[in-house]
Order: sequence, then C-alpha cells, then structure tokens
Amino acid sequence: MPFRWSPREHLALGRYVLKWFCLVTPIAAVIGSACALFLWMLERATEMRLEHAWLLFLLPAAGAVISLIYGYLGKVAEGGNNLLMDAIHGGENSDSGVIVPRRMAPLILVTTVITHLFGGSAGREGTAVQMGGSIAFTFGRWFRLNGADRRTLLLVGIAAGFGGVFGTPLTGAVFAMEVLAVGTMCYDALIPCLIASIVSDRACQAWGIHHPQYFIASTSPAVGGVHLDWLIAGKAAVAAVAFGLASVMFAELIHGINHTFKKTVSRPVFRPVIGGLLVIALVYLVGTRDYLGIGVSYADPHAVSIVSCFSPDGATYWSWWWKLLFTAVTLGSGFKGGEVTPLFFIGAALGNTMAHLLSAPVDLFAGLGFIAVFAGATNTPLACTLMGVELFGSHYLLYYTIACFLAYLMSGHSGIYLSQRIGTPKLATALFEPGGSLRTAREMRPGWSSFVARWRTPAAPGGDRKE
Repeated sequence: MPFRWSPREHLALGRYVLKWFCLVTPIAAVIGSACALFLWMLERATEMRLEHAWLLFLLPAAGAVISLIYGYLGKVAEGGNNLLMDAIHGGENSDSGVIVPRRMAPLILVTTVITHLFGGSAGREGTAVQMGGSIAFTFGRWFRLNGADRRTLLLVGIAAGFGGVFGTPLTGAVFAMEVLAVGTMCYDALIPCLIASIVSDRACQAWGIHHPQYFIASTSPAVGGVHLDWLIAGKAAVAAVAFGLASVMFAELIHGINHTFKKTVSRPVFRPVIGGLLVIALVYLVGTRDYLGIGVSYADPHAVSIVSCFSPDGATYWSWWWKLLFTAVTLGSGFKGGEVTPLFFIGAALGNTMAHLLSAPVDLFAGLGFIAVFAGATNTPLACTLMGVELFGSHYLLYYTIACFLAYLMSGHSGIYLSQRIGTPKLATALFEPGGSLRTAREMRPGWSSFVARWRTPAAPGGDRKE
C-alpha cells in the first residue's frame, strides 16, 4: 500500500488542541482558585471546630440550616455529582435539557464548610467536583457552546475540581474520563481534561495551598525499579477482597440510610437534625471525636487519622468501621460534602488492620487501602492506581494495580454514584445490561426483606423452597 498522509486531518487536530487549550486554561484557573478558597475555608473551619468543642452540639441545627438552604435555593442543585453525570450522559447525542445551575458552586461550598465546622464526617471531592462542573457549565452557556462542547466542559470541570483539590493532576484527568461508566473510558475529552487538571492543580498551589504528604517506606526493588514480592502480592490480593467489600458496605449504607430517612421522615428539614443527633450519640458511644470532620491529620499524636494509619499503632482494628458509620450517617441524613476523603480514611484504617492480620507492612497496606476502597466505591481502578503513583511513588506500582483492580471487581455493580452507567458489566449476566445505570442495577437487586422472606419460606417436597 502506498504511503498516505492527510495534512488536513492534522491541521484539524492542531486546531482542536489550540481551541481547547485557549478555552480550558482560564476556566481551569478559576476552578483551581475556587478549590484553593475551599481548602482554605475547610482548614479554618476544622481549626475552629477543634478549638471549640461545643460546636458539635450545634450540628443538628446546622443540618436544619443546610436543608433549608437547599430547600429554598438549591432545587435541582441538590442532585450533586449525579446531576453532573446525568447532564453529561444526556449531552452525548444532543442537548438534553439537563441544566447545571450556577448556584451549585456557592451552595455546595458554603454548606460543606458548615458540615465540617460543626463536626459532620464528610470529605471534599464532591464539593470540588460540583464547583468545577458548575463553573465550567456556566462558562459554556456564556460562550454559547453547543451540547457536545458543553458536555466536554463538564468533564473538564470534573477533572479540574478533582485534580485541584487533591493535588493529583494526572489522576484528575483519568478520573473524569473513567467515572462516567463502569468498565469504559471516555477518550473524546482526553486533551481538555488533561489540560484542565494540570492548570487547576497549579492554580491551587499558586495560592499557597499545600496538600498532605503520605510516605511509604521503600525497600530494594526486585524488577526494573518496581518492587515485587510474591508473598506480599498474595497478601495484597487477600486484602483487596476486603477493600472491595468495604466499598460496597460504604455505598449501600449511605444509600440505605438516605432511603430510610426519606421514607420515615416526611419533612426534609428534620432529616439532618436527626442525623446530627445520631452523630453526637456515636461520639459518646465510641468515646472519641477522631471520626468527625475530614480526618486527614490531627495535632494530637494519639488521635486516629489518615496520616496516623500509616504507622503500626495509628489505628484500632475497628477504626475503619467507625469512620464508615459516622460518614454514612452524616451524608445519608442530608449533610453536604464529599465521600472520597472518608473513603481514604476507611481504606487506610482497614489497610492498617489487614496488615496486622496478614503480618504485612503497615504503611504499604494502609496506602493500598487508601486507593483501593476508593477504586471500589467509584469504579475507577485506573485512576486510583495512578493516584497511588502520584501520592506514594511508583515503587509499589504492581501492588497498587492488584489492590485497585481486585477491589474494583469485588465491589460488584455498586457505587456511590448511582447515575454512573454500566459500560462493560463486570459479570456477564442478564441482570446488568450495558447502558443501564447503577441506580437501575441497584433497584433490580433483591433487598434484605426478600432475602429473609426467601429463607423463611418452608421448603417444598423434594427440597425446593416454595416461591
């Protein structure tokens, strides 16, 4: 076949890159600055909460305020990350009519800070992603972009928000492309997402924001600079099963608590009030405030935090469960904030526990849990593997891959984002059809009542139970 080349194609590609570089750079800079403002406010709120312990007792009242704010001003903005995904999915073929309102950004910023100020257990990813999506969508409307370009800008907003708030630009870009559908990647926004995540991260750092540093002690590499010990790899695989199941428990508990509150408490304003009272009760039940707030680190060397979980005595065997329960009650009852940083805490604490049970390196397994529980709950194994490299270095890349990929598989068709679609089912069954959402898949699964009823039904002659 003769040599063939189309200069027109490459000129078009060059115009594409130039267009999105010029369009995305200022938007990502704004989103990165918004992330910096949010992280600064979050740090001040956390400091104030630690200095004034009595603020915890105002948590129910704070929950009522958040509910009233969203009741009068929020409207569709309460859809949060799921609203962003619905808008992106709806824009695949044409304008979907799904609007991401401008008010989403300030509303989620203010209400998340309120949640943290008064002791709610929540994270920061949801806030950053929603701010990024809202800001990007607003720019798209100002520029009068078509549906396809606005869809790309929403992906840009997700990438910029994630990369800016965590200081992981490569992870942010891959996360935006991977999170939309289970088992598939959205490559059509590859370059815009990469530009956005890098610019947002640099803009956030330019404001003097510093991200937490995590450290895993290195040993001598066995293969090409990447460590491989088959015994540790096997233990990582065992731990990954626990990480995947923990991610299922986290997602289902939040969804279940949220459903229970909506079913039993007719007035939305009372749901976070009850949730706040339950959080206060949990504090006195457990006897510590370590599981309140974001939990990245504490001045008290004896407190359990994400950072402390990397040391042998930095967590108890059940620290992961208590953080999971505190967060599920907080977010399930209607408080605002992200799920990812609590997932980091849960994963690091569970990794600490698994390391002791399996006689494995504590810091390594805390790091594996950190990324793997997140991978299972969000169905983003590639992004989480890359996050391990960005946060902990590439030395243990093979273990990151084992942990994230197995946790992703073991989490099944569950997740914290119910609008996430099933691109490639993890298991080829008629129950999980490609193109459906996790919400639909979840509704098709039998609940506990069906499970209990099935086993209470007396068995028919021949050994089969009556239907």
